[in-house]
Amino acid sequence: MDRPTPTVAELVRRAVEICDPEDREEALGRFEQQLEDDDEPITAVENLEERLALAGEGADYEIEDPGVSVATAVVLYLAAKRDHGEGVHDPSELMRLAARALWHGDPPANVADWLAGRGVTL
Repeated sequence: MDRPTPTVAELVRRAVEICDPEDREEALGRFEQQLEDDDEPITAVENLEERLALAGEGADYEIEDPGVSVATAVVLYLAAKRDHGEGVHDPSELMRLAARALWHGDPPANVADWLAGRGVTL
């Protein structure tokens, strides 16, 4: 049986939970709030990067929060996978794979530091 295609809100919620499991980062909470009602199937979104960037701007007014950057990378990674990342359950592994995919293993310094602070090695 095929699983239903996740919505934008569902993948964003999952990405925020992966990046901030203890719900401590305000910018990630605001990022999730920006898209919490977006019930469009992820596969139907024509320009997901732009939608996430607009939500990221609303969550992080200076657009410099590394947590929001990583959450965006995780959403894009999950959206690109046919199984939407269902086979990967380790949060650190998902963040590592997403960073490698988006930044080709060379993320901005603040993102690399944020990841390292969570034990994620690229």
